[in-house]
Amino acid sequence: MWDARAPQLRRRGQGVVISLLLLHLLLLLLLAGAASGQQQVQPPPLPPVPPADLPDVERQLNNLTDNVAVTISDKFSFCVADAKEDWNEAFNYTSDLSFVDRCLTETRGDLPQRLCTPDEVKFYFSSLYDRDGDKNINLKTNINCNISYWEKGCDAGWACATNPVQDPRNRGSNGIPLRTSNCQACCEGFFCPRGLTCMLPCPLGSYCPRATANQTTGLCDPYKYQITPNTTNSCGGADMWADIQSTEEIFCPAGFHCPSTTKKDNCSSGHYCRLGSTAEEKCIIKGSCDENTENENIKILGACIVGALCLMLLIIYNFSDKFLSIRERRKARSRENAIQLARQQLKTQEGWKAAKQFARRHVNGMQGHLSRTFSRRRSFRQQVDPEKSSHRVQEAPLMSQVHMQEMSDSAVFASQSTNEITEVMPSVIVDVSDDGEVVATKEKPVPKGKHRSTHTQVFKYAYGEIEKEKFQQQENKNLTFTGVIAMVKDQQKEITRPLLKVEFRDLTLMLGKKKLLRSINGELRPGRVTAVMGPSGAGKTTFLNAVTGKVSGYKMTGSVLVNGKNVNIRSYKKIIGFVPQDDIVHGNLTVEENLWFSAKCRLSASMKHRDKVLIVERVIDSLDLQGIRNSLVGTVEKRGISGGQRKRVNVGIEMVMEPSLLILDEPTSGLDSSSSQLLLRALRHEALEGVNVCAVVHQPSYTLYNMFDDLILLAKGGLMVYNGPVKTVEEYFTTLGIHVPDRVNPPDHYIDILEGIVKPESGIKAKHLPAHWMLHNGYEVPSDMKDDVKEIGEQTPQFRSSSSISGSTPHCLPIRNAFAEERDRLEQHLSKPKDLSSRKTPGIFMQYKYYLGRVTKQRLREARLLMVDFLILGLAGICLGTIAKLSDKTFGMPGYIYTIIAVSLLCKIAALRSFSLERLQYFRERESGMSSLAYFLARDTIDHFSTVVKPIIYLSMFYYFNNPRSTIGDNYVVLFALVYCVTGIGYTFAICFSPGSAQLCSALIPVVLTLLSTQRSTPTFLKRLCYSKWALEGFIIVNAKKYPGVWLITRCGLLFQSQFDIHNYKLCILVLFMYGLFFRMVAFAAMILLKKR
Repeated sequence: MWDARAPQLRRRGQGVVISLLLLHLLLLLLLAGAASGQQQVQPPPLPPVPPADLPDVERQLNNLTDNVAVTISDKFSFCVADAKEDWNEAFNYTSDLSFVDRCLTETRGDLPQRLCTPDEVKFYFSSLYDRDGDKNINLKTNINCNISYWEKGCDAGWACATNPVQDPRNRGSNGIPLRTSNCQACCEGFFCPRGLTCMLPCPLGSYCPRATANQTTGLCDPYKYQITPNTTNSCGGADMWADIQSTEEIFCPAGFHCPSTTKKDNCSSGHYCRLGSTAEEKCIIKGSCDENTENENIKILGACIVGALCLMLLIIYNFSDKFLSIRERRKARSRENAIQLARQQLKTQEGWKAAKQFARRHVNGMQGHLSRTFSRRRSFRQQVDPEKSSHRVQEAPLMSQVHMQEMSDSAVFASQSTNEITEVMPSVIVDVSDDGEVVATKEKPVPKGKHRSTHTQVFKYAYGEIEKEKFQQQENKNLTFTGVIAMVKDQQKEITRPLLKVEFRDLTLMLGKKKLLRSINGELRPGRVTAVMGPSGAGKTTFLNAVTGKVSGYKMTGSVLVNGKNVNIRSYKKIIGFVPQDDIVHGNLTVEENLWFSAKCRLSASMKHRDKVLIVERVIDSLDLQGIRNSLVGTVEKRGISGGQRKRVNVGIEMVMEPSLLILDEPTSGLDSSSSQLLLRALRHEALEGVNVCAVVHQPSYTLYNMFDDLILLAKGGLMVYNGPVKTVEEYFTTLGIHVPDRVNPPDHYIDILEGIVKPESGIKAKHLPAHWMLHNGYEVPSDMKDDVKEIGEQTPQFRSSSSISGSTPHCLPIRNAFAEERDRLEQHLSKPKDLSSRKTPGIFMQYKYYLGRVTKQRLREARLLMVDFLILGLAGICLGTIAKLSDKTFGMPGYIYTIIAVSLLCKIAALRSFSLERLQYFRERESGMSSLAYFLARDTIDHFSTVVKPIIYLSMFYYFNNPRSTIGDNYVVLFALVYCVTGIGYTFAICFSPGSAQLCSALIPVVLTLLSTQRSTPTFLKRLCYSKWALEGFIIVNAKKYPGVWLITRCGLLFQSQFDIHNYKLCILVLFMYGLFFRMVAFAAMILLKKR
């Protein structure tokens, strides 16, 4: 019957404390059973037990542990961590059994007859609470204590003995034996409930002395029970043991420690004693603990930690940028030295060439002079001038030395046999003396066995090549026609990039029923710079997206050919550069860092480091970014470089990856004329290397306009008006009767005509210009332009009747088409077209390394934001630790609830910055072929630093101001798992929602989930879905384990009421980590699948 009742109370959720008290009911039940088993073998009249028999009683009490442990582990394991250990901490009296000795003496040896039987223990605990869990003041009536019969032992603190030989007929209906003999006060160290006539031992950590009558109140102190009126009984012993809220008087008071249940000692100086303590504990700071100190005051230690933390944050705040600036200064010095060396070598070469030419002229002049004087002075033919002879002899070695020196310098820069910079012969450097004289000296050779791989040597190679290119460009200005032809042939031989020719045939793009592009035909050729122009709304950016394959969510017809093959252009994305209209760059990185990251991740993995340095330095030099290379680009909050410089950095990010097709969306917008020309010169230099350059341009100047090779002119509605060389555009429009007035920029005039601002003198209509172009080139004219062709008066060609481009589109797009478009979009995101670019970029692990370095720099520059996060978290720990003071009755549950809410909110909001602020940058990098997995893992790896440090920051405040009983290490493990979990949830919010919605969810979700997990009416399955339930359970478990002995009933009551299990500590940690891992996987999947908003 008893075994079936406990599960029933669990299911109903009623009488929570009842079921938990039944745990210790069982313990005491077995205790009474062991004692009653012995009473049958003892004679009825027991004389006082002699001292020699006391060890037998001690062994009887000590052997109870092993008998009870098995039963506890089977039925009440949810609140008992270790049955044997918990039982020993509660009822192991081997250290002091003096109270048993005294009780045996007081009862004259009939102690076993006074202990409660199993039926009496069951009756006691089952009567304390009703089915609804409400407490009862009085026990139910029984055979000994009822309306008609009331023994002295029925009073609180009193007990009676049973007869030595029990008559089965002298038992009540509930199995309680008849107790009528030797009634006396309850012994010290035992408690005797009111309404029963038996004794139960008090647990360790309690103090159970004899009660004394208070003449003022009429109560028996310290237990606060009243003597039954009209009786001769005086105050007895303790009367009850239950949870802390019901029987706080039985607990050893705070400021004292009770080695046994009958002894109470003052807590000495330098120690503190909590409520229910069996021993005193040393204070960390002895001077802070006086005599009878209830709890250690470690706020001073917390204040010291706060001061140290503030000092550390102050150091981070002031010196976060110094770590990176030191390295940058070293690289800058190496670069400056390399530039000087490169320029000195070039100047030396020019000097040697000039000396060589001078020597040749001097030798030729000397030879002519000698030939003339030879005929005049034949008589001196046999006389040899030793000085002149030696001079001529020395000139030949001088010329050969010059030749060898030139060969040496060229060998240095052309050496490709090793990754290190080597020298074949000693190079010549220039030393400028104090008086301004230039002296040529030889550089000391490198010792054998030592490799020169310093930054200076790498930069020396790069700037040597750059200076030579500049020198050649300067010389090429005065070349003859034959020299120009030779230069072009040399450049064609040096082209190593794959050439991409892009053709688009009958390209039409639709969004729903709206046509964005219509029947676009043309081509983009390598080695040429093409300008795309047109009025606003003509579809210029849409055209670029269609050419590069970025048309997810659109319906496209027609074809885009690459080198004459109908293949997916995304297969060449590794060698295609796309410069967006907005300047999407990393504001917390320098100009050089932005360029270098793009180069390392997108250039060939087999390319040598010095060649990458050359490419980056060449782009920096061509875009005139030398002066700002170490400057932060800047963000909206923090000012950086200017808008024009930012635009050039935006272009440089694509130039450093050496693309074969470079698409630019309005690269000159916001630039002045000189900056635009500088940018166009850099693009023309790319075109000379075989790059196919196409750019959207708004209102270019006449000089800028003439720098383009080809022109694509679009009209409103996505129709093409012209596609061809810039030199023939005026000729074509002249045939249509459109002439450019004097001193008017041709593109401005054509755009004004397409806008309808200017009407041509020939009377031609702007809407007919696309039809004219189609007829001029023999393209098929769409059927919806039939009327335009008729108005032109030309013979109508064979029209197409394709429904995909006709104007008779359905009013509502069918649902199946919407599903088909979504399927195509997902296929485009998930499919991996075959790579046809023949470029093997770094793999995921190398990109992860590069991303890791970049994010580390960003975090160091954002150290002030991190400092603010730490500061707010520390203040939250101080406030919550002070406000939510530790309560032993609840094991500190309110403080832990506030902790879960505060830490979840702050950590989620901080995690939003990891992805929400760089969403556009990520989309750009993903479209260029960079690894999304490397990007995600790198940011998550760096965030692990905060995941490790934030629990330390919070606990260093909360723990020392709240001072729970659990160790700081156990609390750290739970809080670390919680921070890891909520960080993953923050990632999901940052990626799936807009910044405002993500912040709102981060603030509301912790509060809602915590409230759900702490309500008793919430279904169990819903509680288990809340991460806050597992975090709270982990905190309570580590704290509950520190409440042994007299706290067992309180511990079991709280765990049962909260539906916690003391064995679930590892499970709680595992679940929190699994939640964090799961939400990270969700965030990564969302980052891949969700389209750009």
